[in-house]
Amino acid sequence: MSQDGQPGDPWQHVTGSVIAATFPMPAGVVFNWHVHDDHQLAWAASGVLTVRTESADWVLPPTRALWIPAGLKHETLAAAAATMRSLYIRPGRSPASWADPVPIAVPPMLAELIGYLDSDTLDAGQRARAEALLGDLLRPVPMTTIEVRMPDDERAAEIAARLLADPADERTLADWGAQVSASARTLARAFLADTGMTFGQWRRLVRLQAALPPLASGQAVGTVARHVGYQTASAFAAAFRKETGLTPAAYFQTQRKVKAAPASSSAST
Repeated sequence: MSQDGQPGDPWQHVTGSVIAATFPMPAGVVFNWHVHDDHQLAWAASGVLTVRTESADWVLPPTRALWIPAGLKHETLAAAAATMRSLYIRPGRSPASWADPVPIAVPPMLAELIGYLDSDTLDAGQRARAEALLGDLLRPVPMTTIEVRMPDDERAAEIAARLLADPADERTLADWGAQVSASARTLARAFLADTGMTFGQWRRLVRLQAALPPLASGQAVGTVARHVGYQTASAFAAAFRKETGLTPAAYFQTQRKVKAAPASSSAST
């Protein structure tokens, strides 16, 4: 296996259309930016994964997987120890044809199927039947991402980097201005011009984004709220719901599903 989450020489001994691979991911490991020739279904069998694309970050507990279309540049990381199991699917024989990343609900049956496909004891018939079932189990689930755009201004970018490292930092723009030799007004204009939002709005998104991995790992809402800079769980929940339309407790539930682009009925492209 390669170190960027791709199976080495993947199709050399495979006659089917799906390869399964397992990657233990110690805390802090990052599979740096890369692309696949095949579609990928990335799933955290244990722990929490973050898949980052150039336009979004997807935080995945074991109840979620992410469909990553072939050719899409991405990186995968784990803040704490996790195990990633991935399916790699030949585009020409894929049961789905989504052109963009799609979050997928992972009920027990899909989790078992991913593990089953990772077995090297399957004969051709068993593998074909399992691959046929896969298309029926790829059920999209709604998942609002929280995106944080970095400012271009050097002084504002320095502040942004420090807040990404410590979202709970309470310093005002006036306080920060003394650190970076700029007035609060200058910094406010820089954040608005470069990110399209006020400093307060930008910091709220940073805090909410930082909250996603610990929420996904099952930490209590109150604990997470305090960790990212909120005095009360209710204030955090209100900000979270305003941004995502969901409460923190509901965000990672699998019951809320939407109908997305249908899976391709043809295996050809």
